[in-house]
Amino acid sequence: MSTETSWQQRESPWASGLTVFAAALLVIGGVWHVLAGIAALVHDEVYISTPGYLYSFDLTGWGWIQLVLGLLAAAAGFGIIKGQTWARVVGIGFALLSMAIEFLIIPLSPIWSMLMIALDIAIIFALATYRRDPL
Repeated sequence: MSTETSWQQRESPWASGLTVFAAALLVIGGVWHVLAGIAALVHDEVYISTPGYLYSFDLTGWGWIQLVLGLLAAAAGFGIIKGQTWARVVGIGFALLSMAIEFLIIPLSPIWSMLMIALDIAIIFALATYRRDPL
């Protein structure tokens, strides 16, 4: 019996299922960011403006950032589905970055930001708990 065959037999279906779940969430989150970026580019009054907000920024620039990061996050999600280890690391990084970004825009879009933060927490949990060898 080869090492590769015995390793495949010991792989946890629960961990694999969580990884596929995280990949799907990362793709969905990436698509949501792309849509939010397009909305900010096309109609920048879609976000509520808050005068005197500490983290004020141009919504057109913000739209481009969200659009590009959303595309990259979706690509990482597809990489996770294909089993690429680098994609799991990149996926955790994108989820952390997304959480930080959504925290900055909570006053502009509170419900959306809280939903995205919850989605990012689920992604990080699922990608960080993946184990090839169950204990």
